[in-house]
Amino acid sequence: MSEAAVTLTYKGKPLVRCGSTIYYGDMADKFVIKMEIKNTKKIGDIDAADKVSVQLLTTDPNVRPKKQILKASERDGLYKALDVASFWLERALEEN
Repeated sequence: MSEAAVTLTYKGKPLVRCGSTIYYGDMADKFVIKMEIKNTKKIGDIDAADKVSVQLLTTDPNVRPKKQILKASERDGLYKALDVASFWLERALEEN
């Protein structure tokens, strides 16, 4: 029997984690969010994200890597990072 893969989403868009980096959005769209957990703190037995870097990136393969970052910020906690990420991504996708 095979196990089904679990796909996490937030507000209808996929979340993909690789180590301390979380990508939010569909790579087939023009933009995606990259969140990098910079620092964690212990809450009971759990390591919770404390400082999170948020970047709005273009997925255009013709853009040089340094030019792919359109917006950047840092937030306290994953919830605040997801909040700004959702707003930036939704606005960028609506405008283009």
